[in-house]
Amino acid sequence: MFIKIDFESEMPIYEQLRRQIIKGIARGDLAKGEQLPSVRQLAEDIGINLHTVNKTYNILKEEGFLVIDRRKGAMVKDTMPLAEEEYTGYLHSEMEYIIANSYCRGITKEEFLKLCKAIYDGLDNK
Repeated sequence: MFIKIDFESEMPIYEQLRRQIIKGIARGDLAKGEQLPSVRQLAEDIGINLHTVNKTYNILKEEGFLVIDRRKGAMVKDTMPLAEEEYTGYLHSEMEYIIANSYCRGITKEEFLKLCKAIYDGLDNK
């Protein structure tokens, strides 16, 4: 698993790590049932505090992406979480902001949809 953290970013490290793990699952870089590095090992590999990795793993467990076993550690869950009403509300709010920001920057609807399609198609071709 390749993780790159931007220590200069305003986005918290745990959130960067969370997003990269979810993208890794979506792209197929992390297979369902695959064991992730131990908290200590991943923290050491990318040079962050082990409590940050632990926080990320626990958030991903709560969201339904990981299962955590005391003996085996963190593993990608065999079944992914469904897009329930709470998530679709969150998605709408985030997309509304992203679309408004893009609109203000002069990105046309066609350019935006083309970019969305390219990203989504990249996940479908895993």
